[in-house]
Amino acid sequence: MVPTAPALATATVPRQYVHKASHAEVLLTGRHSRSSDAHMVTAQWPRTHSFYAPTHGLHDPLLFAETVRQVIPLLSHTCYDVPFGHHLIWDNFRYEVVPGAMAVGGTPAELLMDIQGVDVVRRRGCMSAMTLNVATRREGVVLGTAVARFTAHAPAVYRRLRGARADMGAADAVPLSEPVPPAQVGRDRTGDVVLSATDREDQWLLRVDTGHPILFDHPVDHVPGMLLLEAARQAANAIAHPSAVLAAGMSTKFHRYVELDAPCFIEARVSLDCVPDRVCVHVAARQHGEVCLSTTVQLATEW
Repeated sequence: MVPTAPALATATVPRQYVHKASHAEVLLTGRHSRSSDAHMVTAQWPRTHSFYAPTHGLHDPLLFAETVRQVIPLLSHTCYDVPFGHHLIWDNFRYEVVPGAMAVGGTPAELLMDIQGVDVVRRRGCMSAMTLNVATRREGVVLGTAVARFTAHAPAVYRRLRGARADMGAADAVPLSEPVPPAQVGRDRTGDVVLSATDREDQWLLRVDTGHPILFDHPVDHVPGMLLLEAARQAANAIAHPSAVLAAGMSTKFHRYVELDAPCFIEARVSLDCVPDRVCVHVAARQHGEVCLSTTVQLATEW
């Protein structure tokens, strides 16, 4: 049975519930729980966005990824007893959208997200790890699915994990280098390019602009996951250019933190093993010679 959408919300959820400093960046509009682990969350996408802008008349799939990211703290704080101040860290994240359902319409897009929490681990009365299975519809039509596995850490535990790096002001980001041409990575503004060229055609240096108003909405002590997904998308576009169109899916493993104060290299290669009408690109982020993130990006070239 298709879930029935609640009445359209007239405001977004409080920004602290989705870990955003800017009210304007809150995408979620409401939540209703049918049981302890079954939830419905509503969201609204603007017709355009300052960073996740539409292309080819379609909403940006990474706007869907960001919407799911916001669901993680919302449900953690409101349904799973996670206090504010705890750190929520991605382990695995996978999404796929239906390109035909991503068309920009004459009004903002209203989304209904049907969410199941599974494999919930609790410690000391609150959730410490879980997986969210997300199925999203727009006007009754399937728009996309996502699976997110993440962990929650109390401040004291996080400080032990991160050591001196837990101090957000302790590390200066690597100085910004020259960006690659925006069109090469599917962007139209230099300030939104997160890759710099190296002497290899399949490798780039990650540009960490801590002043970026969307990717660094608030201070953090490591490179944000959404910046790494954006880097993977841009690398996939660069290596598949000019056939790259839409990052319709990603399957990502977060292996370790990417630190702000050391160079991180993004590597990409096209895979011969992919579904029809898609170009698959394997992307890895390496720092100090270690893989910090690995993902497969599915680029839809037609729909």
